[in-house]
Amino acid sequence: MGTDKAAKTYTQAKKELEEIVTSIESGELDVDALTDKVKRASELITFCKNKLTVTDKELQKILDEIE
Repeated sequence: MGTDKAAKTYTQAKKELEEIVTSIESGELDVDALTDKVKRASELITFCKNKLTVTDKELQKILDEIE
């Protein structure tokens, strides 16, 4: 998934984030790779936060319509 920079789904982004965390925790990354991984993790976190915010708003709208 590292070659495809755009996360397509929340699940894919979460999985890639978990892989990044595992590689960072292993302590086997050199400084350049660590920098790249942290940058990518930041992008994925932003993607996930945005996805969750949009989903929350959509669900709230649906619930409001039910009431």
